[in-house]
Amino acid sequence: MPNSLLALEGKKILIIGGGQGMGESSASFLARAGADVAVADLVAERAEGVAAMVRRLGRNAVTVVGDVLDDSQVDGIVADAEAGLNGLDGLVCIVGAAMFKTVFETSPDDWDFEMRRNLRYVFLAAKAAARSMIERGVPGAMVFIASVDGMQGSPHHAAYGAAKAGLINLVQSMAVEWADYSIRVNAVAPGHIVTPRLYDTPVRVDWYRESLIPAKQRGSTDDIGKGVLFLLSDLASYITGITMPVDGGLMAANRVNSGPMMMNTAGRRG
Repeated sequence: MPNSLLALEGKKILIIGGGQGMGESSASFLARAGADVAVADLVAERAEGVAAMVRRLGRNAVTVVGDVLDDSQVDGIVADAEAGLNGLDGLVCIVGAAMFKTVFETSPDDWDFEMRRNLRYVFLAAKAAARSMIERGVPGAMVFIASVDGMQGSPHHAAYGAAKAGLINLVQSMAVEWADYSIRVNAVAPGHIVTPRLYDTPVRVDWYRESLIPAKQRGSTDDIGKGVLFLLSDLASYITGITMPVDGGLMAANRVNSGPMMMNTAGRRG
């Protein structure tokens, strides 16, 4: 029996980008708290692997394969998840990534792509999920993945940081507009998290980067999954419109912008 304070027993939650990394960890924690999960991913095998894990934990799971960066697919992904779960109580948006380019290197196409994969699809998916919840007359909760780079400037991340800053503001706007429908909207802002997409380089500066983090280590995808679980749970029932750093104290130390020593010899973050 899940802990009553964290219990999501019978809640039906769609995780967009649920096939690996932060999405997989989120699915695991949500299932262990009693939620049924729709795993949406671009790759069918990844989605089914996570869905199988959720089923082993004793919860219902369905998969939805699609590309949320294609506007025309977003409503269908949300609708398929709702149909597969026979309802929808929560939405988690994991999809997002950063390119490493200076402002001068960033083209208009680069800028548009960063907005599409970090902000635009969230706007569309959240609207579709909120409509479902409002039409069915049920309360709901949404959690999105922002970034500490959306809270403070960071070199080589201008477009990404701007997109995540936009997401943080979008969270606030949706939280205010949808409060009357008992829909909570929050975000988690990861710091340096080890994920399957972590950029690998011949020259590593992990020892220095970790020395900038008060916790003295990078976080794991499980740390993000725990944050997602908290914000979806009843422990956060009076919390909406916030972006919660999960960063080992990096933002508190105000050292996210420590300049060239966070770069490798290629001039990119390691």
